[in-house]
Amino acid sequence: MDTIKKIGLNSNEVKLIAIIAMTIDHVTWLLFPGCQMIWWVMLLHAIGRLTAPIMWFFIAEGFHYTRNVKKYIARLFVFAVISHFAYNFAGGIPFIPNGFFNMTSVMWSLAWSVVLMVIFTTDQLPQWGKIVLTLIICFITFPSDWSTVAAMCPVYLYMNRGDFKKQSLTMLIWTTIYAVVYFIFMDKAYGILQMCTLLSLPILKQYNGERGKWKGMKWFFYLYYPAHLFAIGIIRVLIGNGSIFP
Repeated sequence: MDTIKKIGLNSNEVKLIAIIAMTIDHVTWLLFPGCQMIWWVMLLHAIGRLTAPIMWFFIAEGFHYTRNVKKYIARLFVFAVISHFAYNFAGGIPFIPNGFFNMTSVMWSLAWSVVLMVIFTTDQLPQWGKIVLTLIICFITFPSDWSTVAAMCPVYLYMNRGDFKKQSLTMLIWTTIYAVVYFIFMDKAYGILQMCTLLSLPILKQYNGERGKWKGMKWFFYLYYPAHLFAIGIIRVLIGNGSIFP
């Protein structure tokens, strides 16, 4: 039984794939800013689409395995604040939001996603209260990278945990919603490109439930996200693409 369980990819290996894909995507944005219609630039961004759904998936896994949900939420919000400055610095985005799209990092939505998981699973709130709080959180998370989708999708991944077909359908539905919004309001080609997040499904299907030998990946995964964004921001300034203070 143990041998069968170990076949596939452990969480460390899946997270490493996400880290590599994310780095490729963000470096591509740095070197080729804007929505450039060059086939190999689009290909690199397609690879980058692997990261977000893997992050959503492991936020749901983290909620399942955490021994202290309050500390889990607090940790995510701390990294959301750090990542806000890293993300905006990397992209040359004003630190104080002045718009409705991509004004802060995906970590903001992911932190609120765990709050939503608590709301969805508690018996302490009436149904109308859950609906109201969900709508408020959807509004709060809308301006972040991956918008409200990054808050809602992990919730349903958690609710359907153990049924990969339902999780895949969840990913399809929320990715399509995001792609449509991106297509209509931002860029048509890159809206279609968002559907490449579904390429993560064959990878996630290989997840075997094992953590992996290296226990430090959890913290490395958290720290790498803002750290590499700060590095990209420094390079952005050095190559003359904007100022230190966006």
